[in-house]
Amino acid sequence: MTTTRIYLMRHGQTLFNKLHKIQGASDSPLTAKGMIARDHFKKEEINFDVAYSSTSERASDTLEIVYGQDKDYNRVKGLKEWDFGSFEAESEHLNPPLPYGDFFAGYGGEREVDFRARISQAVKEITDKHPDETVLIVGHGGAIAQFFRDAANYEGSISKNLGFTNCSALIFDYQDDAFEYKGILNHDYSGLSD
Repeated sequence: MTTTRIYLMRHGQTLFNKLHKIQGASDSPLTAKGMIARDHFKKEEINFDVAYSSTSERASDTLEIVYGQDKDYNRVKGLKEWDFGSFEAESEHLNPPLPYGDFFAGYGGEREVDFRARISQAVKEITDKHPDETVLIVGHGGAIAQFFRDAANYEGSISKNLGFTNCSALIFDYQDDAFEYKGILNHDYSGLSD
């Protein structure tokens, strides 16, 4: 019986995160605060056999900081963040209350059910390729939350309930075609300014 350990990591803080802008299919650069995760993984002595990221620059930049710029990794479109349609790059105060459901589909974005299926399929396909390995997957807050809701049958807010912030990672073991949530790896930003 094989067990694959996966770390589903949210990208580092970006300019849009700092400015409270809606950021799904759109992209923005990492801030200095978004670049600290590498040291945390080194301190915890966590090593990865293979790594994947969303095709968004903020995710691949974060992965290269954590995993190393000299190492090969894979970029997967299925890991991209929710497409918020015409709400992209607008102020976060325009977001409707959770759950979003089909709200963004009415503005050229994705339906929640389609987004959840896309991210869950992408993570499962990656994990199936790497039995008995430790896998780093760098993606996005909304995408990882949707995967967590699907895999762990969880309906709460992971940012409020688990403290899931930029550079945090949800840890899962994958065995017998099922994901088991093992915990969260958070980072201490207390010594950093925005």
